[in-house]
Amino acid sequence: MPTELSPHNPRIEAVRDLRTPRGRRAGQRFAAEGPTLLEEAERTGLRPREIFATRAGLGRFDPGRFEMEGTGVYLVSDRVFARLSDLETPTGILSVFDLPERTAADVLARPGPVLLLAGVSDPGNAGTLVRSAEAFGAAGVLFGRGGADPFAPKVVRAAMGSLFRLPVASVDPDELLAAAAAAGRPVVATDMDGEDLSVVGLPSNAVLAIGNERRGVRDWLPRWDRAVRIPQRGAAESLNAAVAGSIVLYEAARCQESCQGAEKP
Repeated sequence: MPTELSPHNPRIEAVRDLRTPRGRRAGQRFAAEGPTLLEEAERTGLRPREIFATRAGLGRFDPGRFEMEGTGVYLVSDRVFARLSDLETPTGILSVFDLPERTAADVLARPGPVLLLAGVSDPGNAGTLVRSAEAFGAAGVLFGRGGADPFAPKVVRAAMGSLFRLPVASVDPDELLAAAAAAGRPVVATDMDGEDLSVVGLPSNAVLAIGNERRGVRDWLPRWDRAVRIPQRGAAESLNAAVAGSIVLYEAARCQESCQGAEKP
């Protein structure tokens, strides 16, 4: 039986704090809003610590099943839920999960290319890139500190459940370069002055660096082993970070099957 919470219950503010990076670090938890993300977590085998729902939201899942597994399920008013949500139209279901404890070395130890968000700041682009990384078989995603937070609400929504399955970690530039060197992985940056991606291919173990939506990788990453560019026919100055990253991830997946000579740094 879900426990009804008053508007002044301390749990409310604790969950509201998860909307900020500081609150997520302090609580070592993050929130995922909506029935779809709750279903994705359940399919992945990830159990939420808590679920907060309106009366309408309780009708969209089986609270008893979660309570039997040890998850606290709490009923809140529509007005209180609106304080927890960052959406204009709240969904009525918000799940709270433990933050995964992973390092850059953990991600780099897995087989396959790794995606590096080198200063990507737009949370929608960041979440979309996590989704593309899973779709194209990347080993994981490294979020450059100073850019989007991997567990910010908008990133979690845009990733559409991929954050539950694909390992991610936050990293500083120097830490990234040292960890990549230790793992024997070349760092390949996307840059307008790079080699034609369609010609040179990509190493199967590369760290693929996608840069800031306006400034590219140069403001975040001090150096790299190789640079590639996506050939364009039109007059557009550059591609959206999520589009560019998805193309590079697709090419990395294709190269694992067919590229010759791309392993050279």
